[in-house]
Order: sequence, then structure tokens, then C-alpha cells
Amino acid sequence: MGMALLLAFAAGCDRDGTAEGDATAVNSAFQAEHRAWRDQRLAELLRPDGWTSLVGLHWLELKAHHIGSGERIGNTMRLAFGPERMGLVTRDNDGSYWFTPEQGVELTYNGEPLKGRVRLYSDRDGVQSVIGFDEDKGKLTLVQRGDRHALRVRHSEAPTRVQFAGLQYWPADPSWRIEGRFIAHPPGKTLPIADIVGTQNNSPNPGVVEFVRDGRTFRLEALADGDGLFFVLADRTSGHGSYPAGRFLDAAGPDPSGRVVLDFNRAYNPPCAFTLFATCPLPPPENRLDLAITAGEKNYVGKVH
Repeated sequence: MGMALLLAFAAGCDRDGTAEGDATAVNSAFQAEHRAWRDQRLAELLRPDGWTSLVGLHWLELKAHHIGSGERIGNTMRLAFGPERMGLVTRDNDGSYWFTPEQGVELTYNGEPLKGRVRLYSDRDGVQSVIGFDEDKGKLTLVQRGDRHALRVRHSEAPTRVQFAGLQYWPADPSWRIEGRFIAHPPGKTLPIADIVGTQNNSPNPGVVEFVRDGRTFRLEALADGDGLFFVLADRTSGHGSYPAGRFLDAAGPDPSGRVVLDFNRAYNPPCAFTLFATCPLPPPENRLDLAITAGEKNYVGKVH
């Protein structure tokens, strides 16, 4: 809720007969703001290459894998979409991955026609390589989790995208927009974060946010997210209305006085709620709250494969 709206509401209390109208205006703006956020959230999920477009996660266990959708491709590298024989993925002695396209197959590499062997850069290399297929309706990328690598495959015609069942929310409630206090950790502190496929990473952990709800004090460990903060959390609704493995929450960084606004109306599901082919982080023990957060996104009820 914007500061201008809050000031308008406060000023309205000093004018006879206007406080109720100003309160209604503030609430209308609050609801409109959240409808806009939900619309954007839905649009991002349903992008042609959004999380609902995932159709495969194939772990690279050998030094060479033929990949494609044909029946003669080994089961571990048989893709759900794409050419019957797409090409060959290899790992060299330095641990780098390469892709050699099958002759005559129309593919792209980072948006340009692919003519020969290319290096595959993962999501941990800064600039990730993208192999396009099916007239760029499909995209293949390399991901790294711990010391393992996998091919992640997206397609705009994924059943999870074209048959998406929609998002459900608790009613937007201003009382769940809570001002907390940021307590900084020593520079360089990290927090171990496990993911759903069993790997663990030490993530930058700049501080903790302390907040009060129903007269009780709670704390959430924050992860660094550019200039903002990112939270992976579970609460008493996890598995009882919200996604069992927890939810995500974004927040702006602390202001000069250390204040952080936690708007739990914008708690949202991780990608794993919508697909079997994501590798989502799990809430650390510190962020498992003895609190029922009846706000934000509810558990997804559609198919995930």
C-alpha cells in the first residue's frame, strides 16, 4: 500500500464524515494492487517458457548421451517432445558439456541457427545456453545441482501449461501485511538450503526479519536476492491448505531504520507445486513457523505431469 494512500487516510480522520470514505478508498487500492500482482504472477507461470512448460529433467550420468523423442533413444534420455533424434551430449575431461546436433535437424543455439558442435553452459555459468527445437516452441538447457548436471526441457505445448487449472488464494487481508525488523548477520554469513532433489547449497544469508503476529514474535531467515530479500518458509497451513513443501516470499530490502514489510498475501508456491521437473529449495528449519499463515497462494489442485 503506497505511503500517499496512508497519508490520505490519516488526513481523512481529521475531516468530519470523510474517514469512512477514505478507509474504503484505501482498501479498494489495496485490493486492486493485489489483483494486479496475482495477474502478473499468473502471466509469468503461463509464459511459453515459464515453469508450467517443463516437460523433462534428465540427469547426465554418462560421458555421452544420445537424446531425442524416438523409441530407439535410451529411456533415460528420451524426451517428451522434439525430433526423434536431436543430437549427442558429451562431457569432456575438463567436465565441460558439449552438444552435437543430428544432421539435418533444425535447431537453434541462443536464438541463432545451430550448424555444428557447441558448448553447453549451465545455469551456474552466468550465461546459460539454450537449444531451441520445434520452431522454438521447445527449449533445452543445462542445469547444475551440487556436482550433478541435468538437461531441463521446456515446451509451450506441455500438458501442465495447456491444461493449467488456475491459482487459488486466501482473501487478500491487510492484516497480513506486517512490518518487521531486520537484524543483520555478520558479512558473508550463509545458510544451508536443501532442495527437493537432495542437494544442498550454502546461500547468502544477510540477516533475519523479526515480526509480531497475534501477540507472538516470529523470525524468518532471509536469503539475498539482489537488492531485496527472499524467504523460503513453511507454516501451519503447509499441507493443510497451502503447498506441503512450503512457499516463497519476496520483500524489498530494509529501509534506513531497518524496517522490512512482509506481505504474506503475496506468499506463493514454488515451481515444484506445478511440475515434477523443478528442483525447488526447501524451507530451512529456522523458517518453519508455528503459525497458520492464512494468506497468499493455496495449494495447486491441477495435474503436475
